[in-house]
Amino acid sequence: MSTVILLRHGKSTANGSGVLAGRTPKVGLDDTGRAQAERLVERLAGVPVAELVVSPMLRCKQTVTPLATALGLDKTVEPRLSEVDYGEWTGRELKTLVKEPLWRVVQSHPSAAVFPGGEGLAAMQARAVAAIRAHDARITAEHGDHAVWIACSHGDVIKAVLADALGQHLDAFQRIVVDPASVSVVRYTETRPFVLRVNENAGDLKGIVPPPPKKTGRGKKASDSDAVVGGSTGR
Repeated sequence: MSTVILLRHGKSTANGSGVLAGRTPKVGLDDTGRAQAERLVERLAGVPVAELVVSPMLRCKQTVTPLATALGLDKTVEPRLSEVDYGEWTGRELKTLVKEPLWRVVQSHPSAAVFPGGEGLAAMQARAVAAIRAHDARITAEHGDHAVWIACSHGDVIKAVLADALGQHLDAFQRIVVDPASVSVVRYTETRPFVLRVNENAGDLKGIVPPPPKKTGRGKKASDSDAVVGGSTGR
């Protein structure tokens, strides 16, 4: 299967405002976020990106626009990668929300958290993982097993996808940190995902490009699902 770069949108006008923006319309990137979006072109230089799949939220579309222009790629909008529907929590100040009983559930038992008038975090994880795996299978079929693609989404959504890839319960997903404009990388195979990067904010990303398939003795192809015994030797 192919390799997905999970890209969180750049810093938005809502980040740091103390308000839970959620699916509030027209929340775009601030000056820092626009600069982060521009730097993605350099950060991903040398990575043969096959497709761009993006949340319908404006801040995600803006994040991948410079990259789409540089690579000559269209954006595929995927509603299942949208921000969490926080329902009645949307637009409220975090300092007020922290006093709600549900806040402790979100922190300690997120799989049980359902936002009033919105969705549950478990439902969010299910739709996001389904979307990632469906697009990964499609892109693999269209571009080959060693294709690399980008999914631009949101912090909690990416954390939920990473938790699934790591084989950990959703109740542990708050242990994962995903900063604005960071990339996390997952390579899916027939039997397991491999998590290659988490919350990467700088550095050369060419190392995530899958190597050409190797042959073992008697012409048998080594399985991409096999982990390296003793640990990877790097590239």
